[in-house]
Formats: sequence, structure tokens, C-alpha cells
Amino acid sequence: MARPGYFHGDLRRALLDAGLTAARAGGPEAVSLRELAREIGVAPSAVYRHFDSLDRLLSALSLRALSMVADAMEDEIARVPADDASPAGTVAWAEGAIGAVGLGYVRWAWAEPGLFRLAFRVHRDLDAAHHEDARGACGRTPYEQLERALDALERVGELSPAGRPGAEALAWSAVHGFASLTVDGPLRSLDGATRERLAWRIVEMVRLGLAAAAPDRP
Repeated sequence: MARPGYFHGDLRRALLDAGLTAARAGGPEAVSLRELAREIGVAPSAVYRHFDSLDRLLSALSLRALSMVADAMEDEIARVPADDASPAGTVAWAEGAIGAVGLGYVRWAWAEPGLFRLAFRVHRDLDAAHHEDARGACGRTPYEQLERALDALERVGELSPAGRPGAEALAWSAVHGFASLTVDGPLRSLDGATRERLAWRIVEMVRLGLAAAAPDRP
């Protein structure tokens, strides 16, 4: 029998909540439709009415995880000192914002390694970049947080119009690579202080690299 309080109207939410708990503990490999059904107390057939495959469930879970990344970025951005007269129109704020989105990303990966592995498990291309379910309480997806910071850099002249196209891919690749290496790769053995110091250097490297003139190549 289903647990009290789990009616058919909120079974989908219950599955997502339980799936996130499982992924938090063991990554996407720990998520099982049958195991979630058993935990919640419903028949497997009830689960399949909401998610007809494990990939569909993982896709929905990854969007939830992405929304958490976006809010972690927002928390870091909120710490950037703002000019009351023009909070998003100063060089200092723009430079702080691009650092904040990178630090928010890697710090969330360290705090939630299981969910970090989940966040990019299913989605291909950029189909989740602007997906409604990947928007956190901040109203943005992680990709939109990065766009916001890059737009600010361009607005204050720290990123040239010629260097703007493709800047998301460059910044994301550098920061995600570092996060992955420190979560699952050989850099996971770094102590916390060294890891944090290198994170600061990575985001500064990204900012300085983007500020450089775009190479005149195809």
C-alpha cells in the first residue's frame, strides 16, 4: 500500500524527491524505478504512468539538479558588492559576477557530487539551457546565469563584441572541467584550501582569457 499522503496527484513529485535523495547519495546509477516504487510504497506500474523509462526520470531529475546549480550561482552573485546607482553596470560588478558564477558552480559540485554527476547525465546539445524546469528560484538556468555575467562583461567593455560569440562554451568548458577533475578525477585528492585557491585562479583565468582580443581565425 502507498504511504499515507502519497496520492496519485503528487506521486510524480514524490518520485522526483526520492530520486534526488538516491542520486545525492550515489549519483545517477543509484536511481532505480522499481526501487523508488518500493520506497514510496506504490506498484511499479504506477511509476510508469509518470515516467515510462529510467531515462525519462533521469532527465526530469537532471533538470531539478540544474535548477539547484542556478540557485547556487545566484547565492554567489548576491555576495558581489553592487553600486546602488548601477548594480549591474560597473566593471567591478561584472568582473565579480563572472567569478561568482564559476565559483558557485564548482562549490556546488563539491557539496553535491552525486547531483553534479546527475545534472549532465541525460541532456544532449543545449536542450536544457533554457528549459523551464532547469530554472531555480532565481528564475534562471545555470546557462542563463552565465549569459547574464557575460552580457555584463560586454556591457562594461571587458569583453569585446568580437569575443562574445562562443564565450559561454569557453567559460563553461574550463570551469566544468575543473569541477569534474576535482569531483571524480585525479584532482579529487587536493586538500580543501588548495582546491579553493585553484578555483579562484580558474575563474580569473577565464575572465582574463575572455577579455583578450578574439583571435582572427575561422
